[in-house]
Amino acid sequence: MKLKKILLDEIKRIDDSKTSKRNELVIEGFKKGEGSPKVLIKGKSYAIFNSNDYMGLRFNQDVRKAEEKASEKYGSGPGAVRFISGTMDIHVELEKALAKFHDREDAMIFSSAFAVNMAVIHCFIKGQSKDSLVSSDTLVVSDALNHRSIIDGVRVAGLPKENKAIFKHMDMDDLKLVLEENKGKFARVVVVTDGIFSMLGEFQDLKKMHNVIEKFQDDYEEGIISIVDDSHGVASFGLTGRGCEEATNSKADLLIATMGKGFGVDGGYVVADKVYIDYLRESAATYIYSNPIAPGTAGAALESVNIMNSKGKDMIKKLNENIVYFQKKVEEIGFKFAAPSCHAIQPILIGDPVKTRALVDGLFEEGIIVTNISYPVVPKGSDEIRVQLSAIHTKADIDEFLQKLEIVGKKLNII
Repeated sequence: MKLKKILLDEIKRIDDSKTSKRNELVIEGFKKGEGSPKVLIKGKSYAIFNSNDYMGLRFNQDVRKAEEKASEKYGSGPGAVRFISGTMDIHVELEKALAKFHDREDAMIFSSAFAVNMAVIHCFIKGQSKDSLVSSDTLVVSDALNHRSIIDGVRVAGLPKENKAIFKHMDMDDLKLVLEENKGKFARVVVVTDGIFSMLGEFQDLKKMHNVIEKFQDDYEEGIISIVDDSHGVASFGLTGRGCEEATNSKADLLIATMGKGFGVDGGYVVADKVYIDYLRESAATYIYSNPIAPGTAGAALESVNIMNSKGKDMIKKLNENIVYFQKKVEEIGFKFAAPSCHAIQPILIGDPVKTRALVDGLFEEGIIVTNISYPVVPKGSDEIRVQLSAIHTKADIDEFLQKLEIVGKKLNII
């Protein structure tokens, strides 16, 4: 069959470029001991430096007990979508807690943050239809390095090319230029961006972005709204873990985030004014026609929110101490960072896909797990190993990683 041959050739091309992703590690469990838990793969333990669990909450006993309690009460699954089988009060309680956590009127949970972006962006920029009050006269403006879920959220809206614009990465002067050039051409503008950019650990200065937006609000009949996906920022960034909004003292019109990273559980959500959430409950396809997270997951997430409310400031402080220590030691070894980052994501620049893959493989042999990031996820020549730190990493954990990094780096003539 000709199609199979085409697919085999494409798979071989990906494998030859050393950027394949399908050969995933199979995790058998976790081993507790000195320092943070280690992952078990084929009976061997490995230090974890590739996890989005920035607070270590997936291992928290109170979070696990909350999951068990909710599962015992409600069962293992939701049964069906919410408008069919009803909404469990644990989901409602979680939404209220998330809204309060972000100081918003309302919140809405989804199966994942990817599903949130696919729905929310589409709902606010889709074209006019018989059953929609949404204007087709909309311009969507997106940061050049936004996550794939944002890119796909824009794509599924089906807007023509002239209704889409990209501003240079984190460049507010370029955003200003885009908004200036499009005055009088559109009724509405939707500006969408990541909060923390997951490949480099950089953060969008939302206050600067909103200052630019406010200058042009009256130039568009329906105004300008901002949509921010801060999945990597919430529960890992800002003084108490409220993410980029807290760090920059500015709020998005619609904030999207996940419970699958800093909160250590699963599922996505959006917080906003009630009118936006009410509209989304009537319009967001991945909410209406897809199951919510399991009740046990909701119970665990609710406990994680409670923990961040009570202990988040201290946990963030510990994470930041790990970041500062790690950065100092990495530079002393002789490596360079791909970008400055004050986030748990620490991208070490290698610049070559083969060397990057070899470094990751070498570290794995030494009992360390990190992720290699290469083109097309990052530009050619910007290949990196993405190290992700956690509040539960000890100094000994980090020292072990640094020791192995230096050994493998010298062996491969990278440093």
